[in-house]
Amino acid sequence: MARTQELSGKQKAAILLVSLGTEVSANIMKSLREDEIEELTMEIANLKRVSTEVKDQVVEEFLQICIAQEYIVTGGIDYARDILEKALGAQKAKEIISKLTATLQIRPFDFARKTEPSQLLNFIQNEHPQTIALVMAYLRPEQAAAILSSLPPLQQVEVARRISTMDRTSPEVLREVELVLEKKLSSFVMHDFTIAGGIEPMVEILNRVDRGTEKTILEALAEEDPELADEIKSRMFVFEDILSLDNKAVQRFLREVDIKDLGLALKTSSEEVRELIMKNMSKRAAEMLKEDMDLMGPVRLRDVEEAQQKIVNIIRQLEDSGELIISRGKEDQLVV
Repeated sequence: MARTQELSGKQKAAILLVSLGTEVSANIMKSLREDEIEELTMEIANLKRVSTEVKDQVVEEFLQICIAQEYIVTGGIDYARDILEKALGAQKAKEIISKLTATLQIRPFDFARKTEPSQLLNFIQNEHPQTIALVMAYLRPEQAAAILSSLPPLQQVEVARRISTMDRTSPEVLREVELVLEKKLSSFVMHDFTIAGGIEPMVEILNRVDRGTEKTILEALAEEDPELADEIKSRMFVFEDILSLDNKAVQRFLREVDIKDLGLALKTSSEEVRELIMKNMSKRAAEMLKEDMDLMGPVRLRDVEEAQQKIVNIIRQLEDSGELIISRGKEDQLVV
């Protein structure tokens, strides 16, 4: 991998997302524009093995920029430049400030707008209603709505009243509340510097985003790199994932499956998958399937894998048509 000086901003962003791990990266993706998500997806998928040294340098550069931005929020650009020059030297300070000021638009609670509402709720729900109102006033409407809906009824009314009647807040109070909240949130950010880029991290990220985001990314990838898109899709829902489906969903996709493909597919499957399939078939159909598998004898692994992929494709086609909804969260159930 090239030295960090030779990397583009998008490549550095891709390396940073991979280094932060799938959970954090998925949350970051949710706050980006569709075109940004597509570009970063391509960069992540095309990443080769990234050395620990390069990853550390990218993370360190990101950390320096974050620290510089905090200095700017605290005391302005001149204050930040002075602190950075003393800590890193004039040249390094100039580089960091230049990167920041090129696109910098400082808004109160900018970091909070990139945080999940559920996380924010954990940190502010026990604060004074005026503090909650102050934070919510600077969030995106959908974030504020999610937090407001989760507060107790009496607190909802009080916070709503305070937001509605809020006028001006002194910069000193804003900075103090910002710094306290950011410090609380930063203590929960976990970094993983050992993961390399490639298909698997991208699959993990896409498995955690909503269906709309996933569809947008895969459709764009299909136009630019069909083989890459097919490989990602083939790994997003594998045959053994059938165990995550409920009985109605299994019965639905079985209506579309050729019995010969099903027999082949079950040759190397786990006993749990076989039991789930069998119990969702009629008694006669299950007996016929068992007979076909017994008479089949030895088969090529490639044929088994092809049969399994056919069934996986059917499940994903049913999802695309809206007949099945594959859950994107651990607690959601697949419904028909």
